[in-house]
Amino acid sequence: MNVKIIYVALTIFFLISCSNKKEVRVELKPQFYKTLRVLDSTLLTLQNRIPADADFGALWCPHCKLYHTRAAEAVYPFAYQFSVSGRDDYKNAAINLGNWLIRQQFPDGSWQETPEDWTGITTDQLLMLLQAFDILKEHLSADEQAAWKESIKNAGDYLTENMSPEFASINYVATTSATLIILYQLIPDKKYSAKAKELARKTVSKMDDDYFITGEGGRVFGVKYGVDLTYNMEMSLWGLGLYAQLSGDTLVLNKVKKSVARHLNFIYPDGSIDGSWGIRSNKWTCFGGATSDGCQVLFSLFADENDAYRTAACRNLKFLQSCLVDGLVGYGPMHTEVFDTKPCIYPTFAKAKNLAMAHAFLKNDTGALPNLPSDKNGLQVFPTLNIVTVRTDNFRATITAYGYKDKKGYKSKYMHRPTGGAISNLWLKGYGFLQAASQTEYHRWEPMHFPEANGIKCLTPRIEFKNSNGYFTNLYEFDATTEFNELGNKITANIYGELKDKYLQQGGIGYSYNYVFTDSAVQKSVHLRFHDSRDTVEIIEPIIFYLGVKVEQLSKQEVSIKFNGQTITFTLKSGDAQLSTGKEKEKYWSAYPALKAYPVVLTIIPDSTTIEQTIVYEFKLK
Repeated sequence: MNVKIIYVALTIFFLISCSNKKEVRVELKPQFYKTLRVLDSTLLTLQNRIPADADFGALWCPHCKLYHTRAAEAVYPFAYQFSVSGRDDYKNAAINLGNWLIRQQFPDGSWQETPEDWTGITTDQLLMLLQAFDILKEHLSADEQAAWKESIKNAGDYLTENMSPEFASINYVATTSATLIILYQLIPDKKYSAKAKELARKTVSKMDDDYFITGEGGRVFGVKYGVDLTYNMEMSLWGLGLYAQLSGDTLVLNKVKKSVARHLNFIYPDGSIDGSWGIRSNKWTCFGGATSDGCQVLFSLFADENDAYRTAACRNLKFLQSCLVDGLVGYGPMHTEVFDTKPCIYPTFAKAKNLAMAHAFLKNDTGALPNLPSDKNGLQVFPTLNIVTVRTDNFRATITAYGYKDKKGYKSKYMHRPTGGAISNLWLKGYGFLQAASQTEYHRWEPMHFPEANGIKCLTPRIEFKNSNGYFTNLYEFDATTEFNELGNKITANIYGELKDKYLQQGGIGYSYNYVFTDSAVQKSVHLRFHDSRDTVEIIEPIIFYLGVKVEQLSKQEVSIKFNGQTITFTLKSGDAQLSTGKEKEKYWSAYPALKAYPVVLTIIPDSTTIEQTIVYEFKLK
């Protein structure tokens, strides 16, 4: 059975079970543990079991063909599996992996992210080692206990000395607040608790007025800016929440509670996390991030505050399960259609540690499953981001004009994300992602994580043109003006800007998008102003192309999209444009998220006298 069919079945089951009937209740721990067991058992098969080998105990990554230092974070999922199951193979695996990790430590107490030299990961390694030590200490020899304690102290001292927003992206700072407060419980040196408080306070001070944490992007005068939804939800907020609950820091706790409530809005009805618009969206996988931990631990920490957090944790877990590839976590819903190789083990051990902590820290195991904010029709505006979400009976969408700019410009990995009023995520009930975003221009920003993908096309719906000066699109318009309105069951959005190149230079054609969302349709109007250029413009509308999707051009004005018993029509309603389908379709795929698409293209060819044109088209559910 293919992944997409499994996913649809799980979605139908879960949407039924997650209705807001009061009698519907669920236990989270069994669900967390079921998936944790799958991930742990897969990782266990990858462990080096040759005692004479220098890498005895390490986890081998068949994809990257090396031992990732960070994979040693599985020391805690293994130890926790032992604590729950009593199985000695997990106990031994955890001890051997911990011993290997200690052998990789540098004299200053840090660890590097093999095969790279970044040492900020020391906080993640230490946090897992600390929690594993608490479980395993009675099973360690005297020499091992001494070695673990020394390693733990040295790593804690390194973090106390070096960790700060000036040193690392903000998620590391937030995680370190939790790491050091747990270290303080083992080694009650007040320098650890003081540093934990300092880092937590610095992190919440970087929340904007809508409680989104900035600090994942580039630096200005040594300070990082920029918001990434996925890293906030899957890294920073649970680190801050854990610190605040353990330390009793009510200032931080109250800020985190408000932030979690805002972030909940970006869990889609199917449980996917909408990281499409964030500055680190180049590693967005739909279920979360490829190198971030996961959202279950965050929602577990606050499940006693809002039952909707339980719903979010459950639905996202179901979505994650649909992306497993032989026990490993893939890069998105269509990993097996996009790749003929298994994924790197990074997402697997990251999600395993998340699920182990979620199981361990869960507040209120059993409870109701109310609807999510994304289940409710309406418009939600996030003014500090210039982003909105839209929900009607059948559609859920995110429109982004997020204007963060890195001073490095096009050389920055944060500047090829969708913006300019693009619909970066469009979900259709019964279909899944109808449209989704990917890098505007694909780059292997981190060779360890990004695969080769030469010549692939962007999946984000967009307006574009090319000439001798280069490539221009709304996706590089970081200064778009926006207006959003809701009237009855109709939601509208208006975006105004200029088609620009990756250097943020104007190309001579202005544009506006007008979106109209109703229960059964999404209408898009594109108004073009040919003020200094008369180049041919294309409106690209990629359709996510799951196995079983059929796209057929019926006429010069209409395209039929069929899937899962549904028919969606794409209709050119007005305007002088040429409709075509399938052009360079083999290039419309993405590594992150692992998706394929089928292009529908509207071509506008102005003559020498053309000043403006308006093209109106819609997706309509029959």
